[in-house]
Amino acid sequence: MPEGVADATPRRVPVGIDPNRPSIARVYDGFLGGKNHYSVDRAVMDRILEVVPEAADIAQGNRRFLNRACRFLATQTDIEQYLDCGSGLPTTENTHQIVHRSNPEARIVYVDNDPVVLAHGRALLEDDELVVIAEADIFSPSTVLDHPLVAQYLDLSEPAVLLHVGTLHHLEGDGGPALMQQYIDALASGSYVVFSHFYDPEVPELTKVAKRIEEILVHGPMGAGRFRTREEIEAMLPGLEIVKPNATRGPGLVPCYQWWPDGPQLKTPSPTAQCIGGLVARKP
Repeated sequence: MPEGVADATPRRVPVGIDPNRPSIARVYDGFLGGKNHYSVDRAVMDRILEVVPEAADIAQGNRRFLNRACRFLATQTDIEQYLDCGSGLPTTENTHQIVHRSNPEARIVYVDNDPVVLAHGRALLEDDELVVIAEADIFSPSTVLDHPLVAQYLDLSEPAVLLHVGTLHHLEGDGGPALMQQYIDALASGSYVVFSHFYDPEVPELTKVAKRIEEILVHGPMGAGRFRTREEIEAMLPGLEIVKPNATRGPGLVPCYQWWPDGPQLKTPSPTAQCIGGLVARKP
C-alpha cells in the first residue's frame, strides 16, 4: 500500500454494527430514500440538509450515473465481469440487476466492509450463483485483488469493469492516484473504470456549496468527505482513455447528471447536483 494511505482511511468500520456511530453507507442510503439507518445517521443527514437543502441531489445524481454507466458497458462491450468497490447498501437498480438485463451471464463481485452492507448484501445474493459480496477494505487494493472470492469469480487477465463510484472522496490526503494505480495496474487492456467523486467545480458559488458539505463531513463524526477539483480527480485515473461524457463534450470529468443523460435536461439542476462528478475510462 502506498505510504500514508492506511492512515488516511476513513473511520467507516465499526466492530460489528454500532448504532452510536454514523455509517457512510447508511447515510448514503438515507439520501436515496432507504430505511436502513439509525438516529445517529439521520443526525448527520439533518445537519447537512440544514446547510444545503438539496444535498440529496448528490446521492441521487451519483446513483443515476452508476445506472447509466453500467447500462452503457453491458450493452456496448462484451465484458462479462465487474468488480464493484464500496458498493454500499443494496437498493433499487443495483449493479448486477442493471448488467444482467443485457448480459445475464456476467459475473459481479461487490466489495465492502461495512457490517450492515455485508449482512444485507449476503441476504440479497444468497441464491445468485453469479454475484457475490466480498469483505475487504477498498482502500487497501491488495486485500481486494487477492481476495479468494475475487479470484474465484473474476479473471483479471481478461477485460473487466472496475467500479469506484463515490468512494475515493472518503480518502483523506493525496494518496488517491497511487491507490487507484494499483487497481489499474491489475486490470487487463480493454478494461473500463467507472468513477465518481465529490466535485469542486471551481466556480465561486458552487465551491461554496461544496465546502459547506465538506465541513460537516470532514469535521463531524463521519471524519471524511473531500470535494476535489477536476485536475485532482482526473489525476486518480492515470493512463486511461476517458470516454466522451455526452454528444457535445470532449472526454473529461462532468457533473454526473451530464454523463450521457437519458434525454434532454428539462429541469434546471440545483447547484448541489453539480458537485458530484463522474467519468468512464478505458485502459488501452
